[in-house]
Amino acid sequence: MGLEKDIQQSKFRNEWLKASVNLLFTSNWVLEYQKRHFDRGGLTPQQYNILRILKGSKTPLSTAKIREKMLDKMSDAGRIVDRLIVKGIVEKRVNKFDKRLVDITISQKGRELIDWMDNYTHELDDATDNLTIEEAQQLNALLDKIREKSSED
Repeated sequence: MGLEKDIQQSKFRNEWLKASVNLLFTSNWVLEYQKRHFDRGGLTPQQYNILRILKGSKTPLSTAKIREKMLDKMSDAGRIVDRLIVKGIVEKRVNKFDKRLVDITISQKGRELIDWMDNYTHELDDATDNLTIEEAQQLNALLDKIREKSSED
């Protein structure tokens, strides 16, 4: 299936524009495809990302540090953390050394949720399992190259 058929557009001005639109369309498609994995745990992709960050951290993190590590840089990490606190899967405490800072950690309930969701991580692979390892490596290299260009600007 080609992009033109998927979005019902007959022609693009050039291949670079088509590639940009294709990246956006495919990104949204993959996110929707994998959304069922996050739904299973009652999480949004951004919440899942924050839990992964916190689980992998050896020390508590501030909201700013979490935002730096997030995949979705446009997200409001503070608001997402607050929603995770309400769910009881993240904990927030005042920093011992600087009362102006807040330390955020994953709770035991959050660890159990991530561990449970790990039983279904194969679903995250399903979106790209029609690629060979070589094709996946080429795609990764191309996507890295695109982001390198944007970091130069």
